[in-house]
Amino acid sequence: MAFKALVVNKAADGAVTQAIETLDDARLPAEGNVTVRVEYSTLNYKDGLCLTGGGGLVRAYPHVPGIDFAGTVEASDDARYRPGDKVVLTGWRVGEVWWGGYAEKARVKADWLVPLPAGLTTRQAMAVGTAGFTAMLAVMALEAHGLEPADGEVLVTGAAGGVGSVATAILARRGYQIAAVTGRPEQEDFLKSLGATRIVPRAELAEAPTRPLDKELWAGAIDNVGGTMLARVLTQMKYGASVAAVGLAGGNSLPATVIPFLLRGVNLLGIDSVMKPYPARLGAWQRILVDLPFDKLDALTSEARLEDLPALGKAILKGEVRGRVIVRL
Repeated sequence: MAFKALVVNKAADGAVTQAIETLDDARLPAEGNVTVRVEYSTLNYKDGLCLTGGGGLVRAYPHVPGIDFAGTVEASDDARYRPGDKVVLTGWRVGEVWWGGYAEKARVKADWLVPLPAGLTTRQAMAVGTAGFTAMLAVMALEAHGLEPADGEVLVTGAAGGVGSVATAILARRGYQIAAVTGRPEQEDFLKSLGATRIVPRAELAEAPTRPLDKELWAGAIDNVGGTMLARVLTQMKYGASVAAVGLAGGNSLPATVIPFLLRGVNLLGIDSVMKPYPARLGAWQRILVDLPFDKLDALTSEARLEDLPALGKAILKGEVRGRVIVRL
């Protein structure tokens, strides 16, 4: 049967274009063993790269981006899933090297799916998406390394973005004081509505550290930026505190010294949601049901169509997208 998809192509001169096309089932990846009727997808930073040809994430064209989707199983060759089951997919390089969720149908490996958690709609699952899933993993990692609300302020960089906004809402729900970093002053009210207790202008952390250790300020941190800002944040962590590194919007370099690790026992925790094993995925989704305030999730979520994605892909790479964007198929 025919279905609609947003297809990205790359010309011989390197120009990348996007167009909505009508495809048939024969175009779906043959290696997959579960076909899903996609109801919702979402927009993440990686999606912006895949839509525009950035970062070298897409290996072959034509390509259908969309690293997340949620929907209903249409056909399955795997006993774990039957037609009519509701499922969620995040990660596994889907939307990068494998056709993704910016289409009315997707065919993937059963190992990559999880059942839609009871109590969630497919729309809510995509309002969470990779960004919210990653935010939950970051909070869980910090707490596994000893972070508690009584320890002091938790810093969230890139707080108005997808991961940052969900992380702020989760931390606030759990009783933490949150210092939210943003370069957009107009987002102050938005961030405070999510639970941020104060706003830190991005300029205060944008310059490279001038000494290996600075004043101890943060009991924990979730960093979406990387680069110089992460290096600066490391110098300001309290003794024994941890930073969960989840993004590189500010660059993939780390112009830092080892002194914070050696003299303050600071922990730098790498957070990867793409290849997270199945049991850990289920655990994180269960925590999301408890720790994410869904009224705040609704407030930070907007809805888009396939037609809107080429422009939104460029906007998210420029840091111009606030909160979460879901895509209705």
